[in-house]
Amino acid sequence: MMRSRFSLLLISCSLLMCIFVGVCHGGELRKKFYKESCPLAEDIVKNITWTRVANNVTLPSKLLRMHFHDCFVRGCDGSVLIDSTSNNPAEKEAVPNLTLGGFDVIEEAKTQLEKTCPGVVSCADILALAARDAVSFQFNKSMWEVLTGRRDGRISRQSDALANLPTPFFNFTALKQSFSSKGLTVTDLVVLSGGHTIGIGHCNFFSNRLYNFTGKGDQDPSLNSTYAATLKSQCKTLTDNTTFVPMDPGTFLSFDANYYKVLKLNQGLFQSDAALLTNKGASNIVDELASSNKFFTEFAQSIKRMGAIEVLTGSVGEIRKKCNVIN
Repeated sequence: MMRSRFSLLLISCSLLMCIFVGVCHGGELRKKFYKESCPLAEDIVKNITWTRVANNVTLPSKLLRMHFHDCFVRGCDGSVLIDSTSNNPAEKEAVPNLTLGGFDVIEEAKTQLEKTCPGVVSCADILALAARDAVSFQFNKSMWEVLTGRRDGRISRQSDALANLPTPFFNFTALKQSFSSKGLTVTDLVVLSGGHTIGIGHCNFFSNRLYNFTGKGDQDPSLNSTYAATLKSQCKTLTDNTTFVPMDPGTFLSFDANYYKVLKLNQGLFQSDAALLTNKGASNIVDELASSNKFFTEFAQSIKRMGAIEVLTGSVGEIRKKCNVIN
């Protein structure tokens, strides 16, 4: 009898920890969370996202990156969407987030959902769905499952973004620690880095590899010399922060496994890309993911885990009326 009471006490404490701390990995996320409360929710997000992507081929990379930047800061709670106020610089103000884009897509979806079923669908869920749908447009089918039921956070701080987002300058040790702190594995690290198969990178986030790698005006010796020459022809100075280049030379608008193929040729754009080859285990995973089918399968699993980081569920957080301001 005492043992069963003790077990119940432990379960109750665990549930309370999930509710108050928000650390349940996955919380109460589930399939078709809005099936009863807003049956058309996922269709509305998909239709708006696909219409936008049809007219703007850069949106898949932007929305995927925004989802990543949201989840790594205070969990997947839509905090990256919140605007700054006069006394609070929000996550958007952090240097890594200054180049985010696609906020208008999220707002359009939210506006339509508020007309259809007010106060029901969270901005955090809209972002997770839109990221999936934007990437999936290319394939005319959903490329991974998005569990829903997230609620929106009420806190967004520039300092949190700076403290939690992995940078393009990280070595493997720093990358591993960053992902581990979010409950993600080395496999997740290598797989999610494959998101760099679409999109662009600004020169100032990698030009040190071209002009001043060790502080002596040198080039990163691990960077393919032909590729380095091509990059130098576009990024002409160490401080150029306006020019950008494809992260995946050749197929930067196509979500595919080409990232891993060019990485093996030492053509990873960022230091954090090249770092994946400096660890034997990670390098072996890079080899495996050069197959598109393997990459798609693994990406679907890893982004599902990422989408469950420190989510707010149940009665925690809120359902924002507008995604850029708290209620």
